[in-house]
Amino acid sequence: MARAAGPAAPATVARTQAEPRGRATRARSDGHVVIISGLSGAGKSQASKLFEDLGYYCVDNLPPDLLDRFLALRDEDPVRYRNVALVLDIRAGDPAPAIEAARAALAERGVPMQVLYLEASDTILVSRFSETRHRHPLQTRSGVQAGILLERERLARARELADHVIDTSGLSIGQLKEQLFRYVPRDSAADELLIDILTFGFKFGIPIDADLVFDVRFLTNPYYVPDLKPLSGLQTPVRDYVLGQPAAGRFVELVVELLELTVPAYRSEGKTRLTVALGCTGGYHRSIALAEELAERLGGIGGVSVAVFHRELER
Repeated sequence: MARAAGPAAPATVARTQAEPRGRATRARSDGHVVIISGLSGAGKSQASKLFEDLGYYCVDNLPPDLLDRFLALRDEDPVRYRNVALVLDIRAGDPAPAIEAARAALAERGVPMQVLYLEASDTILVSRFSETRHRHPLQTRSGVQAGILLERERLARARELADHVIDTSGLSIGQLKEQLFRYVPRDSAADELLIDILTFGFKFGIPIDADLVFDVRFLTNPYYVPDLKPLSGLQTPVRDYVLGQPAAGRFVELVVELLELTVPAYRSEGKTRLTVALGCTGGYHRSIALAEELAERLGGIGGVSVAVFHRELER
């Protein structure tokens, strides 16, 4: 993920289905708080963008001393600040005391909180700072690597407090967001299966966490139609072009039949989340159009919640 963590890198779009197309990423009535911490250059800005795409109120580089005030603000306006993502890192000092205080305060309020800690190897971090020409916040005359080592020491306690530690060394932007997307809570019935439909481009790699992968490159590619090339599968002309092919409709029917058959078995085996990946060459036309159609069809299956995630949409 050598180019994924820089703040200027484009965000990938994660989109949730609105009613009545299957409920997804529904916020709890008491809300949810995510604290993002970790090493500089490990991808915290990208993580923040993901949660912002999902409707979270995001604050980057929040000074730990202001955390209590922010929680008080959240108490005053629980609707606006119901779901929040806060980036706490070394730029404003050791975040560990603030994380501990926030966990205790939110526990009293009955609000769930997750701490995500992002890290990467020294080699990758040095490479990222070299590519972006950004200065490490703890960098001295000894160089970037000395700053990284010092940061690891100072953030050791914050890492221990994390619910999930994610190594972003080998991840692309999309793969990082695949990892983070798993930690977004969605209220559902106890026996409800959460189905994530993920679109991707084969030339950028197959998703590492997909349960089912379907290759839709058998369809004629709108990329080679001049008027359709600049459009995405979310737009009507492309969607009509893709779904107008006889094989497309039959493909969606077969996938729906497969899931109608297997979803009850997945639930009985205790599975709570299923990731279905649809891939075409670039992940921009055919896979997106089919994923949107599939999501609409799956909305009619009882006991499932559907979300759609387009990995390459803003690549």
